[in-house]
Amino acid sequence: MAGELDRSGQGQPEIGSLNESGLMNALGEAACVCDAQGTVAWSNELFRHYGTGVAEKVREFCREAAVEFAQLWGDHDGENPQKRRTYRFVTDSDHRHFKVKIAPLSAGPGMRVAAVVVEVTKHERLKQKISSINRAGRELVHIETEEVRGLHAAERLRVLETKVTRFAHELLSFDHYAVRLMSPETRKLDLAMSAGLTPEATQVELYAEGENNGISGYVAATGKSYVCRDVTKDRRYVVGMAHAGSSLTVPLRLFDRVIGVFNVESDRVNAFNAMDQQFAEMFASHLAMALHILNLLVTERCATSELATGTMQGELNEPLNDLAVEAEWLREQAAADPEATRHIDRIVRDVDSIRRRMQNLAKGPGTLLGVDEAIRQGRLDPALSGGRILVADNDEHVVQTIRDVLASRGCEVIAYDTGQAAIDRLEAAAHTGERFHLVLSDINLGDRTGYEVFSAARKLGGDVPVILMTGFGYDPHHSIVRASQEGLQCVLFKPFQAEKLVDEARVAVVKMKMARVGC
Repeated sequence: MAGELDRSGQGQPEIGSLNESGLMNALGEAACVCDAQGTVAWSNELFRHYGTGVAEKVREFCREAAVEFAQLWGDHDGENPQKRRTYRFVTDSDHRHFKVKIAPLSAGPGMRVAAVVVEVTKHERLKQKISSINRAGRELVHIETEEVRGLHAAERLRVLETKVTRFAHELLSFDHYAVRLMSPETRKLDLAMSAGLTPEATQVELYAEGENNGISGYVAATGKSYVCRDVTKDRRYVVGMAHAGSSLTVPLRLFDRVIGVFNVESDRVNAFNAMDQQFAEMFASHLAMALHILNLLVTERCATSELATGTMQGELNEPLNDLAVEAEWLREQAAADPEATRHIDRIVRDVDSIRRRMQNLAKGPGTLLGVDEAIRQGRLDPALSGGRILVADNDEHVVQTIRDVLASRGCEVIAYDTGQAAIDRLEAAAHTGERFHLVLSDINLGDRTGYEVFSAARKLGGDVPVILMTGFGYDPHHSIVRASQEGLQCVLFKPFQAEKLVDEARVAVVKMKMARVGC
């Protein structure tokens, strides 16, 4: 460095015709020169602007670096080894981040080092936030199999929803959000989880379409994120939180396929910027994978059960055949003994019952247990007699089984194998005054969801009880969570006991009968 250094830090040497202080200030970086003891011999205006706290830290680093540089000079026989040191620190008072680069200027007793100080608070905080979001994402995706194996769909989703709500608040400051998943068949955006939305917003039907389906529909259709800076001036905005000012919506992507949207809202106008969008997109990618893993666990559970039951059926076929043959031999031997014949007939019936039950179990989750006994012991139940029950299930076997069980207790069962047919009947009933004591619907009807059937039943008035059914808790549209928040009576997880169905139907029918007589 040309020119004489002023140890007081007040004088400013010149390089040719340029004033050194003006040059260093013009570079836009804080800089200083210190001796081996860390005394500031010169500094520019930007360095002095940071104050004594930063200056003390830089002086400490300069002393440490001077010792290292002196050693390096000695190792290189007095030649400048052209080394520099980089330090980082955070201020105690306001947690600002700084990076300090120090290089030697001269050797010997009068050693000088130059330090350049750069504030990197914004950069460091960005790195920390990205790191925190990635850690949160790993926690979302890290779903312990044992943690959720014993949980049904609503409980599994609630585990994830609790994590999403916490991370959205702590990391992203998103207190009002909605996650909508797209149905592959209908492209409808079903509400899977939310926080801070109005009841009106949770009832809005949206589809993955570029127009007339809100911002969420547009994002799901195009796969492009969307920042709504002022909801009052955006024609695409559909009601969300109360007194909303702005919103941010990003797609949920799984393997380059859009499976839904993640929408957040604020009561302030222009609340979201490009950085918020980046964070939301990162978070949404982790969330999409977590939802995918949950569904995989459920699907694996269903498939494993079917495989295991089918294997068991094959293993039992041979001994059951032997029992049947032996029973026929005993029947011939005991032809003259009525009591022995009665016991042999019982053995044959039990063998047949075992075969039927194994066949039912081999069908996987779409079945009921204990049907034979329920029908055999079934008798007119005064509480159920006259009960009108609407059933919606696209499994013909399940529908017929439910009809047989409930009819044996005195119920009238009106059944449909499509969701749309059941919804049409319920909507017509809302206008004609037709009465139902209970609505029983599967979660996944193919054309419609269990939640849509539930919503149609709500329109009947009188709080008609609704029971939803699902195989092993499989709930791809998250109907259980949504309906549970709005008065769902219960959920039956297939395969369930026929008597459990009878018990729940009895509760519903008695409740409606009492309500209609004013009890």
